[in-house]
Amino acid sequence: MAKVTVRLTLLGVLCICVISAPTKKERDVDIYSFHINSTVTSRYAITVITSRVANRLNESKEIHFEVKISKNAFISKFRMTIEGKSYDGIVKEKEEAQHQYSQAVSRGESAGIVSSVGRTLEEFKTSVTVAAFSKVTFELTYEELLKRRLGKYQLLINAQPMQPVSDFKIDVYIQESPGIAFLDVGGGLSTDELTKAITTSRSERKAWVNFYPTLEQQTQCKSCSQDGLNGDLLITYEVERAKYNSGEVRIENGYFVHYFAPMNIQRIPKNVVFIIDRSGSMHGRKIHQTRLAMLKILGDLAGDDYFGLITFDSYIDVWKPELLQATESNLKTAKAFVKEIQDRGATDINAAVLKGVELINSHPREGTASILILLTDGDPTSGETNIERIQANVKSAIKGKFPLYCLGFGFDVNFNFLEKMALENNGAARRIYEDSDADLQLQGFYVEVATPLLTHVQMNYTGVKNITQASFSQYYNGSEIVVAGQITDNNLETFQAEVIAVSTGHSVTYKDPSAEALEPEKYFTVQRIWAYISVKQLLEKEVTLEGEAKEAAKKEALDLSLKYKFVTPLTSMVVTKPQEEETQVAHKPKEGKQHPSLDTPDRSAIPHHPGFPILASHPGHHGLPGPPGQPGPPSLGGGGYNHFQPGPDVDGISDMLYDDYVVHAIQDYRVPVRPTTITRVDITATSPPVSGVRFIISAHGQPNPICYDIPAAQKLRLLQDSSSEFTMTGELVLNGGKGFKQMALHYEEKLLILSTHKINYSDGQNIKTFVWGQDSSNLQTNNVSLILRDNEMDVTMGTVRVIFFLHAKSGDAFLWPAVRQQPIGMQGILGKTEIQYEELPGSLVKIKDQEIKASWSTAVDYRLHSAPSIKCWLVPFQSAMQGELSDYTVLQL
Repeated sequence: MAKVTVRLTLLGVLCICVISAPTKKERDVDIYSFHINSTVTSRYAITVITSRVANRLNESKEIHFEVKISKNAFISKFRMTIEGKSYDGIVKEKEEAQHQYSQAVSRGESAGIVSSVGRTLEEFKTSVTVAAFSKVTFELTYEELLKRRLGKYQLLINAQPMQPVSDFKIDVYIQESPGIAFLDVGGGLSTDELTKAITTSRSERKAWVNFYPTLEQQTQCKSCSQDGLNGDLLITYEVERAKYNSGEVRIENGYFVHYFAPMNIQRIPKNVVFIIDRSGSMHGRKIHQTRLAMLKILGDLAGDDYFGLITFDSYIDVWKPELLQATESNLKTAKAFVKEIQDRGATDINAAVLKGVELINSHPREGTASILILLTDGDPTSGETNIERIQANVKSAIKGKFPLYCLGFGFDVNFNFLEKMALENNGAARRIYEDSDADLQLQGFYVEVATPLLTHVQMNYTGVKNITQASFSQYYNGSEIVVAGQITDNNLETFQAEVIAVSTGHSVTYKDPSAEALEPEKYFTVQRIWAYISVKQLLEKEVTLEGEAKEAAKKEALDLSLKYKFVTPLTSMVVTKPQEEETQVAHKPKEGKQHPSLDTPDRSAIPHHPGFPILASHPGHHGLPGPPGQPGPPSLGGGGYNHFQPGPDVDGISDMLYDDYVVHAIQDYRVPVRPTTITRVDITATSPPVSGVRFIISAHGQPNPICYDIPAAQKLRLLQDSSSEFTMTGELVLNGGKGFKQMALHYEEKLLILSTHKINYSDGQNIKTFVWGQDSSNLQTNNVSLILRDNEMDVTMGTVRVIFFLHAKSGDAFLWPAVRQQPIGMQGILGKTEIQYEELPGSLVKIKDQEIKASWSTAVDYRLHSAPSIKCWLVPFQSAMQGELSDYTVLQL
């Protein structure tokens, strides 16, 4: 049975992309109609994506449908229609859906990939077998409240269908009661010949954007080809505000929503303290990008702002003992300080944040707004390392006086720890992704909070109930405060609204916002806005609560999710397919989370490599998709597939990650799979089995690593640095094992021995024993730091930092080291941190001028706690390490 993939992507606030496999001229599978209809009413976007696909051949085909949406969006409806019969997705409590999934697994059935996540994207994917000469219609609806950033709302639509579509339409309709102040359409699809396909029209309160490219136009933009569109539309708009400083209120069917974003207010001078992690794990590009961002941020401070700088590792360095005004002279000195920030040592987050709080509290200024910004890339490893005590200490010190914003750099950071600490102190947490634009991400965040206009904002209402959050520590220029609720007994006469806040040292009151009662619409927009905001805020609130209060917030969020059919972190969408095919369960994750059931390798998808052969599927075989392309070797299917280029998004983010968002498919007798990166094609090939223990080496300039196997029961030299007298060795588990059964670290006269049962540390005189699973404990001495948290041991010896994970798979326990910091020139198997290779046709890779036969395979990355499965090129040990195994073996640990 042949297959095809129909792919869509939604980026930024809303971004939509359609991708199918390249099709042959005869169009075996024809996407004959593709419509995206996005309706934005009072900032609330409801988008319906409808794809109609025809199987033109006289044999069945499996057709895949994928949609990627913003992490802020909730899927609320999915439907497949085949031969006039519709199959709807049903939203259920996640535990109920998980039980259904687990029962199927216990019967020998397994999980198939339905979705994955990127920086700001979540992916929904399903497939269905379509009979010969039949058609299928996919329809997906998702909802999102557009967030105002820097004075505008943005709708980003990316299109890459990979085949011209005869009936291709994107329709955007915007309706805003206060009026539309401006509308702009940009992006790659608004250039060259395609500008003729775009039409815009406006009235006072409404705007329309239509994109109807002809078949010929779909091949004529700068990044287009014979495979169709490849680009984006960026729609930016703002509403009229001059007449409505008290805000605007929309009332509908007993519900209200109040938008508050006053203009022409004098900015409040701010007191800001930047707390910058300079620990050893910030080495390289991260510390360089942090310096670049801080230099730009310092240059943007206003002359009446006061600021402070704190850098920390195991020790805390305060630039100046008091906040200084942002004068030219002080900024020059501060920039010189920033340029000299160097990475070193461990991470004492507790002491650093408390010092920042002390710096602000000891220099109060009337009529100002205070902000604390923390940037870190790791867990606390020095000083107080118990995260609950750190959170309690910070909350007690701040006392709700000002917000704390936590920026987590990369994926080694404990994001849940930072998120809770920020939310408990009226702030927010944001992940900064390790990429070439990291400095721009840092600057972008700062710009959003750079200009406070009001503090202690209190939204007061009478005649209402069940309102969302109504107290806000600060209101920033370019942002918007949104509150929604129910009007008691739907009595509009008792409803009143006012806003009380502080502006430059004095209290201000805003009364009588512009109010408009709307006729109930098809989607009951205001009611759904209330439900959407309520669920979002309850999920955040649940993070900060404990005990019964935590369970109550969770239950309330769950009940609302089920009532309004939102796919949230607490619910799942179950899709039962026709013809007794599989049932699919779609889950929505929290930031950085991975569904616990996915612990098996992915054989469903591989990223595209030009010329990489794809195994053909056969009629009647319900395998995974393999898009057609140019003919490959006689025994293989077509290998042509165009590389997916993700479009931009609001935060400058485009990368996809394999370990955040998964949706399970339950299907008979299929190999369990898990998600990888989004750029991919799917294969039904069997990966080479793991022979011994599989290791991974990151590849410079390539999206996929190299992997190799080492026979079990070997004793290996993993790291060695003669100059510092540091050595790390490890003994692999016997046949069938997946990692190490024992490891040893030698540093000067010190010795650390780790087994799967306990850890012994000797300083040459005394011995300290740790037991896996015990309460968090640590040991700090000169140049040595040992921190045990559950099943992780964080070890720093001199300039080397390694986190040891205790994993358990199929009842077997084993250790795996994750090297987080090491000096240049380190020897040993793990001293080789990166490899360069070139992909060649015929499953060959070229390493140092040597062409090597490689197998496309999987490896479990035990260097991460979640142990995700990733795709890799499997090569012999000698080719990967450019040496013999005997060069790396030892007789004893």
